[in-house]
Amino acid sequence: MTQHIQRELEKLKKMILALSAVVEETVQQAVQSLATMDLALAEKVIGGDEVVDQMEVDLEEECLKILALHQPVAADLRFIISVLKINNDLERIADLAVNIAERTRGLDEVGRIPAPFDYPKMGRKVLAMLKQALDALVNLDERAARQTCTLDDEVDSQHRQNYTLVKDQIRQHPERIDALVQYLSVSRHLERIADLATNIAEDVLYMIEGEIVRHTL
Repeated sequence: MTQHIQRELEKLKKMILALSAVVEETVQQAVQSLATMDLALAEKVIGGDEVVDQMEVDLEEECLKILALHQPVAADLRFIISVLKINNDLERIADLAVNIAERTRGLDEVGRIPAPFDYPKMGRKVLAMLKQALDALVNLDERAARQTCTLDDEVDSQHRQNYTLVKDQIRQHPERIDALVQYLSVSRHLERIADLATNIAEDVLYMIEGEIVRHTL
């Protein structure tokens, strides 16, 4: 029984890592599509969402099967609970990447303007957070997970600054409001991805330590 459940847990780990890789690439492509106004890449991100959705469903079903058949306890149970939560967060991150890609489409429709804030820089920071959270998951690295959590405040601060910059631009150039709203949405979606990367890091800490650190870091 022990060897059998370990094989099932290894399968689970491979599935969550495969999903992580797909989602990370999706976020990268979404930000790139906006930076280069690559509509084909944006459509690729939007069209790929069904793949992520199916991977999320398959992973959840695998978790539920293991819970039903093996009734795991202690560290094994913590691992499965964490995978279930991370699975959900990854699917939501992919949805936000789709939203960013849709802003590429939106800017093409309303007419692109000079960006009111440095969204590529924000995108790089958010991607670094996501990568660090996923590396923490792969390596069960407590230090990397904690570092990810500390970066969230920086992204939150940048989002607040972006909001102010967009508001000022709307006052100065009301004729640009449609495009400016598109950019503000990008900032909001990136901020949410950072929040979800933090959630993943917190779940990794729970996986390692068995301690719920949400609201305490």
